[in-house]
Order: sequence, then C-alpha cells, then structure tokens
Amino acid sequence: MKHPSRIFFAVMMMLCLIGLFFVFEASMAEAFTEFGNRWKFVKMQSIWLSIGLLIFFISSRIPLQVIRVGAYVLFPISMIFMVLVLIPGIGMEVQGARRWIGIGLLRFQPVEVLKASMIFFFSHWLSRHQRARPFFFLMAIFFGLIMLQPDLGSALIVGSIGTTMYITAGGRWRHLAYFAGLGVLAVALVIIFSPFRRNRIRTFLDPDSDPLGRSYQIRQITIALGRGAWFGQGIGQSRQRFQYIPEASTDSIYAIIAEEIGLMGGLLIFALFAILIHMGFVIARSQHSGYEQLMASGIVAWIASQTMVNLASVVALVPLTGVPLPFISYGGSSLVILLAMSGILVGMGRKI
Repeated sequence: MKHPSRIFFAVMMMLCLIGLFFVFEASMAEAFTEFGNRWKFVKMQSIWLSIGLLIFFISSRIPLQVIRVGAYVLFPISMIFMVLVLIPGIGMEVQGARRWIGIGLLRFQPVEVLKASMIFFFSHWLSRHQRARPFFFLMAIFFGLIMLQPDLGSALIVGSIGTTMYITAGGRWRHLAYFAGLGVLAVALVIIFSPFRRNRIRTFLDPDSDPLGRSYQIRQITIALGRGAWFGQGIGQSRQRFQYIPEASTDSIYAIIAEEIGLMGGLLIFALFAILIHMGFVIARSQHSGYEQLMASGIVAWIASQTMVNLASVVALVPLTGVPLPFISYGGSSLVILLAMSGILVGMGRKI
C-alpha cells in the first residue's frame, strides 16, 4: 500500500499476460480457419502489447503540464474523428455499425481516442469551474456522436467517466440527478427506435426466444460458463472456442476463461481487476491538485466502468454490449490507449 503505482503496474502486467494467453486459447480455431495460422491473432496482440508498453513507459514520464497543453490539440482531433467515422468510405461498417476508421493496414476506433481526450479536457476544465450546463451540453454531444455509430456500451462508459470526474470536481448531485434522468430517457428512446437494440432487450429478457438467431451468442456464452463449473474443464479444453461463440477472443473472452479455469479462476481475474481499480483510486486520492485528482479519477473510472460493463454483459446481468475487457480482450485500439493512460496514472503515483 506504500507503493500503489508499483502494485498497479504489477497487476496490470499480470492481466496483460493472462490476456495474451487466453487470446491464443480463444482465437486459435478462428485464426486457423480464416488464415491457416492458429498463431495469427496472438502474434498481432503481442505486437500491440509491445507498442502499448513502449507508450506506457513514455507516457509515465511525460510532465502533466505537457499533457495539459496537448489536450487542446487532441480534443478537437478526436471530435473530427468521431464525425469522420460516420462518413461512408472513411468509416468502416461492420455488422451494421460504423465504429472503425481504416487508414491502409491501420484500423482504430475513434471512440477510444475520444475517451482519452475528454479526460484530458475535463481535467483542465473542471479544475477551474463546475458549470453544469456547458458540461452536460458537451456530454450530450459525446453521447449523440457515439449513438450515431451506434455504440451503447461505449456511451455508458463515457457517461461513467464524465459522472466520476464531475463528482470528483465537487459538482452538485442535484444537477447530476437531472442529467442522469435525461440520459435514461435518451437511452430508452434509442432502444425504442432501434430494432437492433430492441432485439437485444428481448434477448436479455427471454434468452430462449430465438436460440439459433439473436439469442445464439448469449446462449453459447451461458453454455461455456456452465461447463466451467467450479474449477473449469482445464487449459486447452474449451469447446466453445471452436467458433461456437461469436467474438470469442474479443467481447466474450471471459466466457472462454471461465470455461477453462472455472468460477474460481474467473473470480481470481475479477479480484485482480478489483486490486487494480483500488490502487488506481489510492493514487487519485493522493494527488495534491484538483487537476491531478481529476485526471487520475477519470482514468480509473474508464478502466472500472469498461470492466463492469463487459463482465456484466457476459454473465447476462445486462444485455450484450460489444465492449472489450480491459487489458485482456483481443484488439489494438483499446489496449494501446489504455496502456498509454495507465502510464500517466503510474507516473502520477510515483510522485506520492
């Protein structure tokens, strides 16, 4: 507890290495089917992890004043990307959603850049004043741009980050309750007018309604969790990884983990996240200036909310959202940017 940044780093590395292993476990069948190389996805994840760790060590040594100035550049760039992703020919449409921008061989999700830029921007802005109307106006713009993709899971995470930072800055709960009410109404309207979202809700309420259609993924996830029982089927013994579960190495990777190492292993992963998040908040509370506290709390809120949304959707506490599990799921955008933000957090912790 005297060195929260060291504990944070150690646990983060454990999660990254666990993720690398289970990306291979979850993706080997899909990689062999699509590319004839079962190592394809884990090789890519290794490259992204290496890049992310390099950026982690760089960002951990960047002075916060440089980041503070850079927020004025990154914030408008992220907003431009959020608009560009909606334009056909620039934004890549995958399963009816426009969440990716492709530049040559490079693909990234602009919403991940938006999460980082809003933390930088609000850390500076809320440390000076807590005006409710402009804050909630900006949050509404973020929410609207994300829902045009559409990406309800990321919208919930962005809302959690903004809410945490507003409370940390000393914002009034009355204003927050009013904004939360409008947010719930907006989400309800999105679900009502979106056939895709309505189907997700129907599937959540009645998983047996269409077992070979819209309920297929959550039913297969449930089978994986059930097969895992207390101690799992054993490493390498997952059946659901053989392309029974869609997105097995990304959004649903926790189901493969639970199938192989069981409830007890899954609880160990959960405990590691709990330690990571707690150490993050220890670092946040130990900062001396409001700007530093806001920066740290925003980063930890990002990790915490994304973890909770992913795990809750996998165990069917909420509808499936398509949000990756931090540091574990396959994918470059989320991993690299989260490692960069974690580097900033660890750098702040070293000054305690």
